[in-house]
Amino acid sequence: MEQKHDIKLLRAWFSSYCTRVELALKLKGIPYESIEEDLRNKSDLLLKHNAAHKKVPVLLHNDKPVVESLVVLEYIDECWKNGPKLLPDDPYERAKVRFWAGYYDQKYMASMIKILASGGMEREKATEEFCEMLKVFEEGIWRDFPQGTPFCCGDSLGFLDVVVGSIGCNYRAFFEAFGVDYPVEKNQKYFSWIDRLRECPMMKDTLPPHDKLLAKIKEKFNLEPKS
Repeated sequence: MEQKHDIKLLRAWFSSYCTRVELALKLKGIPYESIEEDLRNKSDLLLKHNAAHKKVPVLLHNDKPVVESLVVLEYIDECWKNGPKLLPDDPYERAKVRFWAGYYDQKYMASMIKILASGGMEREKATEEFCEMLKVFEEGIWRDFPQGTPFCCGDSLGFLDVVVGSIGCNYRAFFEAFGVDYPVEKNQKYFSWIDRLRECPMMKDTLPPHDKLLAKIKEKFNLEPKS
């Protein structure tokens, strides 16, 4: 008899890193309990199970914590064989996926925040750097996965689709909140991939609503107009 699994996810609805874990759980058909965290008043459960970083997401599998979203995705793929595989079987193909997932996580938000936190000539320079970062990513993805884009694992969302889509599909909310007019035509392959991901029913169902996320970004960065 298959062992019964108790799965809980400590999350914040607006966190892209939590979105990617939810996507993986849904793709695998894994029932789970979603526990919403107030990150301004973190629960004892979160502080206990992620004492190192005190961040979400935290996956609790039979009360054993797994943290860091990329680690959690690999854990889910290795632990549950039902549903589509997130990572390819071939070690070299798997290594390429891990590399580009790591590159994206290290570069994307850091580059975007430079745009959002700057103005004038500084913003123009930051936008150019962001375009160049995405160009390197585009060229690498279309070179290393010529038969797999989009989606990187064929008909079903794969590891890179989950990693990239969970963050990238929210770009409109960030740019709208900060009044950034980003030249998407400079990275057509990337944004075409993002638009395809946004139309995927499971992605659409899991992403935070645009207007709600927009309001959250404005609140977080104090962008609401003064009365």
